Amino acid sequence: QVQVVESGGGLVQPGGSLRLSCAASGRIFSISAMGWYRQAPGKERELVARVASAGSTNYADSVKGRFTISRDNAKNTVYLQMNSLKPEDTAVYYCNAVVQVTGYLREYDYWGQGTQVTVSS
Repeated sequence: QVQVVESGGGLVQPGGSLRLSCAASGRIFSISAMGWYRQAPGKERELVARVASAGSTNYADSVKGRFTISRDNAKNTVYLQMNSLKPEDTAVYYCNAVVQVTGYLREYDYWGQGTQVTVSS
């Protein structure tokens, strides 16, 4: 019913930058929030950044000042600009969308397939 697709991952050097994008499509009536999560080897999945429909944002302490989340509501798309990347940022990054599906009352969480970000020399 709803598909979430990420892109933009890759291999970068420490201090480099990447821009991730995520687009939600399908039977979407509304999206209340979109965000990015990541999971590194041996660690639990964690919130990286999240933006609500009204524009409020949340960031993990570890990425504040380095990452910026933005959203294009008209395109159901969210972006994550990642600057000053560190090896500790290496993880699979997953996009999440909180969606009210057309014809249904409640909201559902939808997840993308993940995109690998590797920060290494």
